[in-house]
Amino acid sequence: MKILALELSSSRGSIAFRDDAPESSVFEFANDRKHSGAFFDTLKICTARCGMPERIVVGLGPGSYAGTRIAIAAAIGLQSAIRAELIGLASARAFPLDSREYAVVGDARRHSFYYARVRDRRCVEGPLLCSERELQARLAASEIPAFSTGPLQQFSSVTTAFPSALLLAEIGVTEEPTSSDVPLEPIYLREPHITQQKSSFSGTRR
Repeated sequence: MKILALELSSSRGSIAFRDDAPESSVFEFANDRKHSGAFFDTLKICTARCGMPERIVVGLGPGSYAGTRIAIAAAIGLQSAIRAELIGLASARAFPLDSREYAVVGDARRHSFYYARVRDRRCVEGPLLCSERELQARLAASEIPAFSTGPLQQFSSVTTAFPSALLLAEIGVTEEPTSSDVPLEPIYLREPHITQQKSSFSGTRR
């Protein structure tokens, strides 16, 4: 089966195309959430070189909301045009590591962090929100390695690593396609924070 995978949840973007050939095609690039040109240029090169896929797999995060939304929109648009199958997977499942079991952590902002535990390429816990103290306790009590896509100075045991589109494609071989009744969305760890617009009226109503 021809599978295209898109991964934009971290600062290192990747696109992979997997088929029956001995080696898959993999493209990596700097993922700038403000400028998605590199992603679309790379996607165009990939499909021109490899052809159109029968199945599209997209990483859903957690991570960069902007990057993940761009990847989802591109996957849905391409899927609609070519009638390919579509699958969304947690990006935490696709870290290129030798460890059978590992944790993925990250900065969730507003003084919180996220934690996911992966075993045999499946999330067995999380992703869930933690305070700094809670995450410190989890990491101290665990014997599995922990990874993050960005530096976390508070946690000296955490190593930097990035999810891989190639692994998403490999995992996607045996996954069931996402139902058309279930829209693909980034993995949100909390409700979006919305700042209410302040009223310009400062006087007293009569």
